[in-house]
Amino acid sequence: MKSITINGSQRESVGKVATKALRNAGKVPCVVYGGDKPIHFSADELAFRHLVYTPDVHTVVIALEDGTKINAILQDIQFHPVHEQILHMDFYQIYDDKEVMLEIPVRIVGNSRGVRNGGVLRIVTRKLRVKAVPANLPDFIEVDITDMKIGAKMYVTDVQTDGFTILHSDNTVICQVRTSRTAIVDEVEDEEGEEGEDGESTEAGDVPATETDDVAAVKE
Repeated sequence: MKSITINGSQRESVGKVATKALRNAGKVPCVVYGGDKPIHFSADELAFRHLVYTPDVHTVVIALEDGTKINAILQDIQFHPVHEQILHMDFYQIYDDKEVMLEIPVRIVGNSRGVRNGGVLRIVTRKLRVKAVPANLPDFIEVDITDMKIGAKMYVTDVQTDGFTILHSDNTVICQVRTSRTAIVDEVEDEEGEEGEDGESTEAGDVPATETDDVAAVKE
């Protein structure tokens, strides 16, 4: 997983007056939990743009003025309700040998067979909560939908996990291909085909539509 360095200054005062002064100066008050004691610091709001305003997930190296460096992950963030200024950020310190829990974005890849046949792809779960040591945290979880037919669902159990554990129940749906009015029949393809009466191989896609099929299509 990619890491972002945030240069910060340790805060000596954490009162309301000092916090308001920091925000007026374009800085964000922050705190890091998970160590021996909470560490309060501040950093320029612009320093967080690649951490906050992105769909990707990153670990953070907090570099303080006294030379201290803290590896952490973003735990919580508070915005102003009107103009979306960052008001406060919470971080959690991480260690190389300790597992952490983090929400990882899902990345859909592939051209679904069901979508090509007129189905509609519906993404149900856009992020998955996983547990792993920091070195094994993925940047994203890739989900290949190439073989999904109309009516098919992709579950978390279908995802390959290398070095991390997905913290969702097995019946959690990531995405599905739903039917639509323009969808065509998505039959199971047989590589060898079926033998017709004349002995020639006939595939599902080559079967001509009957009058009954045409009437059913009109009713839909």
